[in-house]
Amino acid sequence: MPTITVEKERFFRELGKKFKDDKEFDSILFDYGLELDEDTEQTNPEEKPYKLKIEVPANRYDLLCHQGLVLALKTYIGTSTAPIYTLVTPPIDQQWKAYVRKETSEIRPFFASAILRGIQFDENIYKDFIDLQDKLHGNLCRKRTLVAIGTHDLSKLDHHNKVISYEARPPNDIKFAPLNNETEYDADQLMTLYESDKHLSKYLHIIRDSPVYPIIYDNSRTVLSMPPIINSNKTKITLDTKDVFIDVTATDQTKLGIVINTIITMFSQYCSKPFTVEPVEIIYEHDIGKSYMSPKIEPLIFETRRSYINSITGLNLEREAMISLLEKMGHRAFVGRSEEQKALNTTTSLVLQQASDHDLITVHVPPTRPDILHECDLVEDVAISFGFNNLKKTFPSTNTVAKPYPINKLSDIVRKEAAFAGWLEVLPLTLCSHDENFKFLRKEDDKSEVVVLSNPATIEFQVVRTSLLPGLLKTIRENRKESLPIKVFEVSDVVIKDSSLERKAKNLRRLAAVYVGKKSAGFEVVHGLLDRVMAMLEIGWSEDGSSNSLSSKRGQYRIEESNHPTFFDGRSAKIIFKSKTDDQWIEIGRLGILHPVVLKNFEIDFPCSALEIDLAQFL
Repeated sequence: MPTITVEKERFFRELGKKFKDDKEFDSILFDYGLELDEDTEQTNPEEKPYKLKIEVPANRYDLLCHQGLVLALKTYIGTSTAPIYTLVTPPIDQQWKAYVRKETSEIRPFFASAILRGIQFDENIYKDFIDLQDKLHGNLCRKRTLVAIGTHDLSKLDHHNKVISYEARPPNDIKFAPLNNETEYDADQLMTLYESDKHLSKYLHIIRDSPVYPIIYDNSRTVLSMPPIINSNKTKITLDTKDVFIDVTATDQTKLGIVINTIITMFSQYCSKPFTVEPVEIIYEHDIGKSYMSPKIEPLIFETRRSYINSITGLNLEREAMISLLEKMGHRAFVGRSEEQKALNTTTSLVLQQASDHDLITVHVPPTRPDILHECDLVEDVAISFGFNNLKKTFPSTNTVAKPYPINKLSDIVRKEAAFAGWLEVLPLTLCSHDENFKFLRKEDDKSEVVVLSNPATIEFQVVRTSLLPGLLKTIRENRKESLPIKVFEVSDVVIKDSSLERKAKNLRRLAAVYVGKKSAGFEVVHGLLDRVMAMLEIGWSEDGSSNSLSSKRGQYRIEESNHPTFFDGRSAKIIFKSKTDDQWIEIGRLGILHPVVLKNFEIDFPCSALEIDLAQFL
């Protein structure tokens, strides 16, 4: 869960409540679903001002800053009611417009904007404003790949026609002075400049390979921002800024709305008219998005049922009591069915459509709560507000007994047999480098199997392994000083691309083993492990395809000589299996003596034999 750091004295002052002791405050946080991770007054009393480090739920983006925590807890403990957010639309001739040009559909097609008027910054508020953007970028925005935020001093924009243009231009057509820099650069120069920047270098890959880069201009063609990389120095905000123009670009329209709403709901309280926002008209020139007034901060309307809430929580509350509990969580609720407009969840719920008006509660969910997606989320809020510790503990009315998936049960059986045979299980990482998965094993990458990470953290994490052998060989390399022989195995998944599946990839459970000998490769040792596993699975050996009735209750197997680049020529074989219920022989794996070049690539100086088979065929 994300951890938020707030200044203790300021936090308690704005919360408007004195607590008897730290235990009472800790209890309130816990009841709300938060956790006090650290109080520096207790852990480091010499360091002032004292700080509180609070863990918040990952889906509560409104709690990612000091302002959000204060607003939510003030409503929860009853020192204030939840604010109502209002759009203040100016006259038509004063209305700001943002044109989303057609070419943006190629890279970041969605755009949102808003204006905060008469904002009063001090050092703390300004820092919180920047920190919230960083928190959102690292959390919901997935390091700016899905959403990127830009904030600007509105007074520094060209007010003629009040027009913003969001475009996508070739890199050599873009030129401006980036934030905290007086020198102008074109986009290619900026990408080179920020390659060594610790903070910005991790975002360059998002647009670097695109023929066009996103760029935002005002009416005089002054650059505001090149999302998702950097803002312009000319429009940067300072402590003296009074009117803030916010731009948000995205590849995900849902997250776009969440981000813009989170920022404005947290900081509109500092506007000259608290909790008011000036909208911007967004005009799309492509078909991916629809023109609208941004932001959309009207409450979302949900319906829920008294009977449903009571059945889930085990309570027997009246609707009025439930409304009071929902209001503690920031909602506004009313008895009966919504007459203003149809509730979002009613159109897809036959139960709600047929529910009695005497059972229904209409809930107006504020723009600060995008985590409310279903009727059950409102039940959770009622339970939190009532207090989970106050709910009556009961035994469930149903009795369910868990059991492992067949593939996991089979894997455990194979693990035990391999361990009983004197082999040591290892657990390497699932990710590996592209060379380790292909070049080091003397295999070619035809692009049909391997899943490649788009932005790996290191060269060691470029692809998802398609074989268990690289992990075993790396483990041996790091332990080559141990006494020989070394016998290691792994039972785990590899990932293979499969375009016929929804996720375009599938997991395959495999057994792999590697034997390292001092004088010999130990082919017979690896073969012995294969025979032991097959005997345990009641799969009989077949010399010529005939059945061995004593040991082939579930099928037969045999090996056939077959060369493979990973193994020594003439010293490898494919493993063939035929199920009891199928007449078709299929290849399920391979064993053999590893090729000297493979051993050299993994820096292993002793001969090795290896085995790898697919376990799913035995289910």
